[in-house]
Amino acid sequence: MLAAACQMFLGKTEAEIAHIALETLEGHQRAIMAHMTVEEIYKDRQKFSEQVFKVASSDLVNMGISVVSYTLKDIHDDQDYLHSLGKARTAQVQKDARIGEAEAKRDAGIREAKAKQEKVSAQYLSEIEMAKAQRDYELKKAAYDIEVNTRRAQADLAYQLQVAKTKQQIEEQRVQVQVVERAQQVAVQEQEIARREKELEARVRKPAEAERYKLERLAAAEKSQLIMQAEAEAESVRMRGEAEAFAIGARARAEAEQMAKKAEAFQLYQEAAQLDMLLEKLPQVAEEISGPLTSANKITLVSSGSGAMGAAKVTGEVLDILSRLPESVERLTGVSISQVNHKPLRTA
Repeated sequence: MLAAACQMFLGKTEAEIAHIALETLEGHQRAIMAHMTVEEIYKDRQKFSEQVFKVASSDLVNMGISVVSYTLKDIHDDQDYLHSLGKARTAQVQKDARIGEAEAKRDAGIREAKAKQEKVSAQYLSEIEMAKAQRDYELKKAAYDIEVNTRRAQADLAYQLQVAKTKQQIEEQRVQVQVVERAQQVAVQEQEIARREKELEARVRKPAEAERYKLERLAAAEKSQLIMQAEAEAESVRMRGEAEAFAIGARARAEAEQMAKKAEAFQLYQEAAQLDMLLEKLPQVAEEISGPLTSANKITLVSSGSGAMGAAKVTGEVLDILSRLPESVERLTGVSISQVNHKPLRTA
């Protein structure tokens, strides 16, 4: 086509090319119109367009031009022949339309009546079928309900059983997890114990053993020192005990000799010796009687209004107590100091 187009239109303008294509189409259009009647062209435009496109496109292709489409926009003539044909055609169409409308209305009425009859029959049949369907539905529904309830009960039981199994599995897994966790905790605790033992070994036990060894050596040295001191003290005690025993023996012998002499004196002087003994102890008795008065912070005396007052009263009370001593000694020992003073001494 490109070679044919170059051969046919080389050196021509676009307007000249368009004019050649238009004349070619008009020529083929006239040729087709020559073989068709006016009525055919007016009534069957599609056929006319297809024939023109078929003949013209093949001829234009040989010229290097491709025809995409061919369409008739309008058909008219100078004598209004085609317009008259249109009026007749319009009248015929209107007539046919009125007839068709009447026939359509008639047929519609017939069909409507028949449709109503069929509708009533169909309605009755439908109600009967609906009643049958309702009955079948109820029966089948009851059967289905029984089956559904049975299956539902089975499903519920199966679900409960499955839930119980699942819970049991979960509990078993939880227990296993707890066992594993406990084992891990035990392992961790064992590791911690081992670590602490090593730390104790490094920080406490070895220094403690060294300290213990040091203390043992110190204790052994101190023990030896104490033993030596004890032995020395024992020897000193023994010697001191021997000295004290000798002294006690000497003192005992002296006291025995003194007591023997006192006994001899008692044998010789009898009541005079007893009186001497009592008189020797009277100062001690007076000291013991006045002892509480020396340690008292405050003394309160109650007087009837007659006699001495103040310190003289205290002195008088002490002297009164001392004046009663001979009576007390006589009641305790049976020796009367006043009688002993008037008796002559007996000599051996």
